[in-house]
Amino acid sequence: MGKQQRLSVSSSWLAGLAAAVIVIGGCTVNPVTGERELSLLSESQELAIGRDNYHPYRQQQGGDYYLEPQLSEYVAEIGRRLAAHSERPELPYEFVVVNNASANAWALPGGKIAINSGLLRHLDDEAQLAAVIGHEIIHAAARHGAAQMSRGMLLNIGLAALAAGSQGTAAEWLGTASQYGAAAWMARYGRDDELESDYYGIKLMVAAGYDPQAAVELQQTFVKLSEGRDSDFIAALFASHPPSQARVDANRALVAELGAGGERYRDRYRAATAPLRAAEPAYRAAEQAAELLQQQRYAEALAQSDTAVALLPQQQQFWLLRAAIWQALEQPDNAERATSTAIAKNPDYFLPHLQRALLRWQRQQRTAAAADFSASLQRLPTAVAAYHLGLAALERDDAAAADRYFSQAIALGGEYGERAAAQRQKLRTP
Repeated sequence: MGKQQRLSVSSSWLAGLAAAVIVIGGCTVNPVTGERELSLLSESQELAIGRDNYHPYRQQQGGDYYLEPQLSEYVAEIGRRLAAHSERPELPYEFVVVNNASANAWALPGGKIAINSGLLRHLDDEAQLAAVIGHEIIHAAARHGAAQMSRGMLLNIGLAALAAGSQGTAAEWLGTASQYGAAAWMARYGRDDELESDYYGIKLMVAAGYDPQAAVELQQTFVKLSEGRDSDFIAALFASHPPSQARVDANRALVAELGAGGERYRDRYRAATAPLRAAEPAYRAAEQAAELLQQQRYAEALAQSDTAVALLPQQQQFWLLRAAIWQALEQPDNAERATSTAIAKNPDYFLPHLQRALLRWQRQQRTAAAADFSASLQRLPTAVAAYHLGLAALERDDAAAADRYFSQAIALGGEYGERAAAQRQKLRTP
């Protein structure tokens, strides 16, 4: 069989496989709507994805909000109240507040939900928070994340069929398709997913006793902010939950049908979020410092950073920002002190360990840097930490450890994964 004929067979086989996947096992019933939809993931796979990625993704987003631990319990209480009325109340729901100043909320497959502390600063009452949480519960209950991943996997199989006409084998391309990343949960949701989560999320609110008018107000606020795009704090929310006037109109129509009324719990919400709202001047100073840093106005950025840490010294993110400013000013001693302070504020977050490790590595403090890289890697595996630990192992003539770290960096990918591949190749070459 000639090369062209073999490639044609591979391409046809993969295209056939893509169709067979849909016919044989690619359709399930949406638990919320009752409609049949594409899904290549079983429920057990869906639950495993959420369970395995919940902690790493919280680390990537800033770590858990530690300043007022009772705030996460307050959010979780509302989440449990809403989830009890969902079409999948048996899911292993979890609700946490993440230490991130952007206005966002997200749900992983299997009911793993997070609310950014920055979003809580801009809500007015508990009913608005219930609108956010109810929306995320529907994303999980309706398997929207699993559907996103399924569409991506199918697309990869289709691309594999096309690519097989020029290179690779069927087995190689199937391997690529099967590695479609779990990051697909955070892809921009489509219009139908958003409208569906709004619609059934409002019904959850009503079932739990909240005033659904809060959901209309919330979308009106987001649409207004999106039109000007003058507030960076809302940008992250727009990335995965695009607002639109159509969503406002659909919410308003549903509320008119269901009837307004229900609890708002404004006083309860404001009591629960009082420390966070009282710190608003500190967060605004930090936002101004970050903008000035981007503009390379370092002295002004440092002055705003001074204000932020003076007003809220226990906020780790402010010290990380301060370290970045000192680094830009080429004052590594001050930068290292700032990262050390950040670690003292919250040792469970990976980033200050990683930042201090890089500072110490640049200053030839190899042993101390390796300890920080290890601490960082334990909290969140990153290619940069694994790569440097591989270099440290090489320097102490531990080839086996170096090979393991470089292999880990390669698996994590990116620029440092490529550097690790080159180092491992050298290491394995006789």
